[in-house]
Amino acid sequence: MSDYFIHEQSDVQSDNIGAGTRVWQFSVILKGAKIGKDCNICAQCFVESDVIVGDNCTLKNGVYLWNGTRLEDGVFVGPNVSFTNDKYPRSRQNFDQTGIIVKKGASIGAGAVICPGVTIGEGAMVGAGAVVTKDVAPRVTVAGCPAKELK
Repeated sequence: MSDYFIHEQSDVQSDNIGAGTRVWQFSVILKGAKIGKDCNICAQCFVESDVIVGDNCTLKNGVYLWNGTRLEDGVFVGPNVSFTNDKYPRSRQNFDQTGIIVKKGASIGAGAVICPGVTIGEGAMVGAGAVVTKDVAPRVTVAGCPAKELK
């Protein structure tokens, strides 16, 4: 018996899932992905193989993490947040994947879009629906399109 929960209707190919983590139905975690301890991966999430999720993270429903994405400990990702990894997307063409880094304790509100190569600083807050095109400083709140610091 494992020390984590994997719903029977999920597809978890990685063997690197931390103790106490819960993966809910219709989620896919590819081989090679690393998921920390005490995480909650809600329904209909997708985690590609070159992704690292720290301890105590929450991915709400409909979050897709593409290769190169790094979430540090205690990160909250709201429902349907869109992480991207291609600055110049074209159908059926190879591209250089550009990862996104979300630092410890940061929170991202529902429906936000995080563009390739962005770093979201420790303890930062991204408002729901924001479009983050540039790095977010630690302990700053951003909102809007494009996201700007709230003062």
